[in-house]
Amino acid sequence: MKTKASLIGFSAILMWSLLALFTAASGTMPPFQLSAICFAIGSLPGLIVLALKPARLALLKQPAKVWIVGIAGLFGYHFLYFTALRNAPAVEAGLVAYLWPLLIVVGSALLPGERLRWHHVAGAVLGLAGTILIVARNGVQFDGAYALGYGAALACAFTWAAYSLLTRRFEAVSTDVVTGFCLATSVLSLLCHLGLETTVWPQAATQWLAIVGLGLLPVGAAFYAWDHGVKNGNIQLLGVASYAAPVLSTLVLVVFGFAEPSLRIALACLFVTGGAVLAARDVIFRSRAAATQPAE
Repeated sequence: MKTKASLIGFSAILMWSLLALFTAASGTMPPFQLSAICFAIGSLPGLIVLALKPARLALLKQPAKVWIVGIAGLFGYHFLYFTALRNAPAVEAGLVAYLWPLLIVVGSALLPGERLRWHHVAGAVLGLAGTILIVARNGVQFDGAYALGYGAALACAFTWAAYSLLTRRFEAVSTDVVTGFCLATSVLSLLCHLGLETTVWPQAATQWLAIVGLGLLPVGAAFYAWDHGVKNGNIQLLGVASYAAPVLSTLVLVVFGFAEPSLRIALACLFVTGGAVLAARDVIFRSRAAATQPAE
């Protein structure tokens, strides 16, 4: 059960690896406008399920704290991330924001029934090293003039880590509520767009297809899968495995001709894979022990 849930959670990471490709193909739509449209699309599968099974509407009746955590997690993360990119260089802001997997691994020690071990932290650090190789390919230079952007990026990392860890505490809450989180995030993103951005519409059918792809997968189904994974799976392993997203994303860009293969990418893959294997040490040993036990 836990392994299956972890695999479902990992499918979210695979979908997030398509984010860069779809975003690059979506044109020049402003971020909050893109977020509003994609989260609206992302809510559609959940709305269809609720329409086909009206009895599940009762599952949306949850305590206020569930809704606050969910909406603050999805919308808060994206608001802070966009704010960071507006006020700091993308590379440095992205690296600070991508501290969230490490924060999830370390913070999991505070969850009931979880125990943080050295190999979880070591695996997360290896994953972070792989991410640095991918993201900071032209070097990193933090400048105090961008303190606001770095602060927003750090808040962004803490927001997503907190959302993921707190979601674990709501394991009895149905994943159906993610539909509501997506709808609320779409509305709030639309308000930010109307107040902060100029509307830009796609100019080609391929751009619309990329936007639909974003909404259905990395900004849609991925959040449902992540919700199920962190509630029922191995949260330390999912935290470390999350560092695979930027590496896989770069590999996808290479396959589709948006980036060139290099030794740096190969080393990043090695670090991230090694980190994931190290973090999964307990799971691997348990599986081997079960396989070697004689049948009764």
